[in-house]
Amino acid sequence: MMKNILTRKTIFRLSTLWIIVIVLILFEDLIFKSDFSLLSASIVFAVLLSTILTASFGVVKEADELAHKLGEPFGTLILTLSIVTIEVVLIAAVMLGPAESPTIGKDSIFSVMMIIMNLVVGLCILLGGIKYKEQEYNAQGTLAYFSMIVILGATSMLLPNFIQGAGNGAFTRVQALFISTLIIVVYIAFLRYQLKGYNHLYIQPAIGQLEIEYPKEKKLSRNKKHEDKTSNKNEIWIRSILLILMILPIVLLSHHMAVVVDYGIATAKLPLALSGILIAIIVFTPESITAVKAALNNEFQRSINLCHGAFVSTVGLTVPAVLIVGLLQGKLVLFGLTNTEMILFIMTLLLSLISFLGKRTTPILGIIHLALFAIYIMLVFNP
Repeated sequence: MMKNILTRKTIFRLSTLWIIVIVLILFEDLIFKSDFSLLSASIVFAVLLSTILTASFGVVKEADELAHKLGEPFGTLILTLSIVTIEVVLIAAVMLGPAESPTIGKDSIFSVMMIIMNLVVGLCILLGGIKYKEQEYNAQGTLAYFSMIVILGATSMLLPNFIQGAGNGAFTRVQALFISTLIIVVYIAFLRYQLKGYNHLYIQPAIGQLEIEYPKEKKLSRNKKHEDKTSNKNEIWIRSILLILMILPIVLLSHHMAVVVDYGIATAKLPLALSGILIAIIVFTPESITAVKAALNNEFQRSINLCHGAFVSTVGLTVPAVLIVGLLQGKLVLFGLTNTEMILFIMTLLLSLISFLGKRTTPILGIIHLALFAIYIMLVFNP
C-alpha cells in the first residue's frame, strides 16, 4: 500500500518543493532584502510561481484521492477547504506585506467568483455539452449553493457600499466582528446540513437504475473486511499527512511571493486588481482542471460541488479571516465592490441562477458564461 501512495513522482515532487523552500529561506537576506532588478524579480517570480503551482497540484492530487476514499460530498469538501486555506494564507501575506493592499481580500474573492462561476463553469458546461449534449445535476443542491452566495457574497461585498460603516466600502470594528461571526455561523450550519441529512442533494443523480450488486463482497470473511477497513484508514492518514506537507511550502513562501508581486505591479504600473486575480489563478488552477475533468467524465454534479462550493468556501472562510487579520494588525480592509464590479456580480448571479434552474445543462449556456468572463477581463484593463 505504501508503494502505491508514495510513488516516485510524489517523492520527487515533495523533495523538490522542500529543497526549494529550504534554499529560499536560507538565502532570504540575499534574495529578498536587496533591491530587485527587473531580471532578478522575474527569475524569483518564476521560481516562486512554479513552486507554489507544483505544491497546489500536489494538494489537489492528495485531496482528490481522499475524495474518492471518503465519497461525496466529504471528498470535495476536503479538496475545497485545502484550496481555500492556501488562498487565505496568500491574501494574509499580501495584507501584511510592505505595500498597503486594503482591497486585496475583495479583489481576490471577486476574481474567484468571475473565474470559477464564469470561466470554469462555462468550460464545464460547454465541453461537457459537446461530449454528452446534456448533463444532469441535482438542482436542489445547486440552488442551496446560490442561496449561500447571495447571503455571504452580498453581505460582505455589496452591503459595505450602502451602510454607514467606516466609509469607502469598509466596516466599522463592531460591524466587522458581527459580520465575521455571522458568516462563520451560517457557513458552519451549511456544512452541517450538507454533510449530514442532506448530503444526497450534492450527489450525482443516477441515470436510470444503476444499482449494482456485489456478491463477492458478501462472501468476504470478517478478517478480510477488517484488513480492508484498516488499510483504508491507514491510507487516509498517510494521504492527509502528504496533504499537509504539500500545503506547508505554500504557507512558507507566501510572504516572499507577496513581496515580488507588489514590486512587479508597482514597476509595470499594472492594475492593482491583478494581484487578486493572480492569487485566484494560482490557487484555483488545479481545482479548475479537476472540475473540467469531472464534466468530461459526465460527473457534472462534482463540477458544481467544486466550482460553487469553492466560491461559498472562499467567502465563508476568507472574509472572516481577512477582517480579523485587519482588526488584529490595524490594517484598513475595503470589501465594497466598485460600481462596475457590482454590475458584474449581479450579472453573474442572475446568469448562474438561469443556467441551473433546470435539471440539465446545454452548451449555449457555457458560451454565455465565457462571454461574461471576457467582459470582466476587458474591464480589468480598460475600466
